[in-house]
Amino acid sequence: MHWKLVLDAADPHAQASFWAAALGYLEEDHDAHIRRLLDLGAAPAEATITLHEGTDRTRLGWRDLAAVRHPDDPHDPVTGGGLGRRLLIQRVPEPKTTKNRLHLDLHPAPGTRDAEVDRLGALGAKVLRRVDEPSGSWVVMADPEGNEFCVH
Repeated sequence: MHWKLVLDAADPHAQASFWAAALGYLEEDHDAHIRRLLDLGAAPAEATITLHEGTDRTRLGWRDLAAVRHPDDPHDPVTGGGLGRRLLIQRVPEPKTTKNRLHLDLHPAPGTRDAEVDRLGALGAKVLRRVDEPSGSWVVMADPEGNEFCVH
């Protein structure tokens, strides 16, 4: 069995860029699969967007979906989809309104938490609070769209 964690977002591609940088993951490249589906008439052009336009990374992506995957995990060479540790980010119309019921815990190398919090802040995350309890200490942060995660 393999699984993926799905994250709702207003801007899936901006979130994919954040989480790829935050986790050291790769943004999935679905360009060849999308072009094949367009050529077959199996997907409408309006379901796609051009990503990284004007750079050497220009490619087609799904308008409402993006994904990031661990660089060491397998992926489907036909679709570009990851087959291991993966975040699928989907566009939803409504904004986030309450606390997450599920979140990621990030565990940087021992002694590097403060540097990691600073790095994530430079990527667009915000510190929500610092927790220091008998069971441990961690920093609760929010990604650029307000989804909470913890850095231990």
